[in-house]
Amino acid sequence: MARQSPQRPDADEPELDDTTGPAEPDATASADAARALWDELRIDPVEIALPAGTGYTLRAYRPASELTPTDVAERDADDPFLARRQAVEADDEDENEDLGILDEDVAREFAESDDEEKRAKRGDGDGADDAEKGDAENEDTDEEAADEADDEEVPAFLTHRGRLLLFKTPESLVSFVRSGAPNDLSQLDSWNELSERVEPADIAPRDEDIYELDLVVENLRGGHDTWDPTLLIEAGEVARDLAYALRLPAVLDMLSAGSSLDDLDEALRASVNGGIGGFMGRRRLKKIGAQTASLGWRTIVGKISAIVDWRD
Repeated sequence: MARQSPQRPDADEPELDDTTGPAEPDATASADAARALWDELRIDPVEIALPAGTGYTLRAYRPASELTPTDVAERDADDPFLARRQAVEADDEDENEDLGILDEDVAREFAESDDEEKRAKRGDGDGADDAEKGDAENEDTDEEAADEADDEEVPAFLTHRGRLLLFKTPESLVSFVRSGAPNDLSQLDSWNELSERVEPADIAPRDEDIYELDLVVENLRGGHDTWDPTLLIEAGEVARDLAYALRLPAVLDMLSAGSSLDDLDEALRASVNGGIGGFMGRRRLKKIGAQTASLGWRTIVGKISAIVDWRD
């Protein structure tokens, strides 16, 4: 029987390349496994770019009642300007307390005499009962507000003694997590499990967890037409989180409701929406001074950069 030669492809038909095809399943599976790890432990890898470089860290959200804030005593003691300002503020508080004691005594005397006059006019003790009832209601309201504050989820980062730990590579971050070195996230109930399971390949932040603070000031300086809403909105979100977790009251004040930078944030959010809301947001942006916004953000980025502990 004659041996048949193998069939050759038609010259006009392109040869199939065995190397082409869909994305490698191993890479997809690895990314899904990493995301499952973070979702299970309720911790996320975060990438932050600052003028000094880009680094990785970790962030978690937990009820305020479950977290012990980072200790900033050592950090603030290393800042001579802050230490001097705190000393002056302490002296002012002492003077105000002395005045407050005198004021309280005088106020009490007036209050007592005023209550006596009111009771004499009414001829009964209803006024005292109403006052006690009002005080009790106020105390209940304060307790409810305190409980709500304790239940509110707040951010916590990989910090230690008031400083943000930033790692230049995923490998160095994982090495630190596994080392058992002291840090503020070790108080989380899922920390020990993370230290046992995390791998360098897991340090792959989502797009929404990548923040480019190094570009904010330059973008604002470019003028209203060049402002990047996504860049600036995300910068505001992480700056607020960092300011809370690292106890930076000055930064919180600069981004607080009613501030010029908060107005900028609200206008940016409105501008990305369609319709009349987006139109009004863009109009509001035109009224915000580019120089004022860039100077404010330069201060914020500087304060955050000052409390970073870079780790290789």
